[in-house]
Amino acid sequence: MTPLRLPFFVYGTLRPGGSNHHLVRPALTGPPRPARLPGAVLYAGPGYPFALDDPHGTVTGDLLTPDPAAYGDLLAALDHLEEYVPGDPANLYDRVPRTVTLTADARPARAWTYLAAPATASRLRRHGERIAGEEWRP
Repeated sequence: MTPLRLPFFVYGTLRPGGSNHHLVRPALTGPPRPARLPGAVLYAGPGYPFALDDPHGTVTGDLLTPDPAAYGDLLAALDHLEEYVPGDPANLYDRVPRTVTLTADARPARAWTYLAAPATASRLRRHGERIAGEEWRP
């Protein structure tokens, strides 16, 4: 099954200035657009954050719109970076579609984002460090 060709909402090292932004920059059609993901909170990871579902939170990040010609390669690269394999219970992250809100004009946009997989989320909720506020900065 071919995944939807959605833009990507990023909140960690893939954002502009982040250590992995260079991986996405050449595949984008324009500049990243600031956006917010309602219904999620951030937890600290080893040098990168995890977003977890939480109805009382919001995560600040950026919406990235890939060039259609580069979409498949970018999707594969991001899945590899995030160690995401569809259906694998050992995933650290799951790639899921979510609705984000663009900061500039409050328009909603559907996007892929990588949220902590269930086992990761459970472990972080028990033993992790929640990041104060809506935004992760290295």
